[in-house]
Amino acid sequence: MYINDLKFSLWADFIERDYLDKEFRELIRSNTINGATSNPAIFKNAILNSPAYKEQIASLNELSPKQKYEAVAIFDIKKAADILRPLYDKGDDGYVSIEVDPFLCDDTEGTISEGKRLYAEIARPNVMIKVPATDAGYVAMEELVACGIAVNATLIFTKDQAISCAKAFEAGAKRGNGAVDTVISVFVSRVDRAIDDKLEKAGVDVALSGIYNSADIYNAVEKLGIEKCRTLFASTGVKDDSLPPHYYIENLLAYNSVNTAPLDTIEAYVSMGVKEKALPISDEIINEHFSKVKDTGINIDEVYEKQIADGLQAFKDAFQDILENL
Repeated sequence: MYINDLKFSLWADFIERDYLDKEFRELIRSNTINGATSNPAIFKNAILNSPAYKEQIASLNELSPKQKYEAVAIFDIKKAADILRPLYDKGDDGYVSIEVDPFLCDDTEGTISEGKRLYAEIARPNVMIKVPATDAGYVAMEELVACGIAVNATLIFTKDQAISCAKAFEAGAKRGNGAVDTVISVFVSRVDRAIDDKLEKAGVDVALSGIYNSADIYNAVEKLGIEKCRTLFASTGVKDDSLPPHYYIENLLAYNSVNTAPLDTIEAYVSMGVKEKALPISDEIINEHFSKVKDTGINIDEVYEKQIADGLQAFKDAFQDILENL
């Protein structure tokens, strides 16, 4: 773990073949990261822009575009899992995540089938199957956990989503042979990018809504006390140059949590970030901030719903771009 006393893990939100053979190994060796995540957008940038994939793709002409994508992605996930395996074996996370086809986000049986198939094909115990937090996704999460498969629940913006994920994990553990490692991925910075312009014009402090929403979800997850279930803070890179690059890691540092971040964000945090616990934040402070948000005329629930829909669409668009280019 990056900070042992806090049981705080730092995972790289990046996968690319050449990187896995070079910088990735060094980040693990230096005890900077102890896990990795991927999503369709990350694989899109890697597969379509890196020359490291050309030879393998050229050898897959007989396959469908989705089969080509899976062959390439599975190769990278296996490689990452193997590099991380010593961490996993000693109980220091060592997980890498792969997401199911985003077009299955409303298809329970399709998500279950693909999640089980990907897990079996990768054949590594330190792989997490990433499932969007939708109504169909919650049912799939329960079934995957019941089968002993670690799950990364993704695209979470609301406390209700997080609680539904945690309860699905708990139900799956009861049906199966006990708890497996699970994370609830709360998206942070996208909330601020959606509303900060309006808040600033109204004189309300900016760059706080994503943090306070995430802190509220963290409080709820910790209160539930689901075995082997942690909050993971995602979308923690900054897009506003007025903020330090490590802002969202530093301000969400919490006991029993994970932060997955882009490589430049990790580098900035390691070199400059404060390593003292920032959460929990009291309900009073959180509620006071969102009362001010409401007074500006912003319906924060509608903001969250739009972010969920936009996030799902972005992953679908990235996945479709990959398939069309393959």
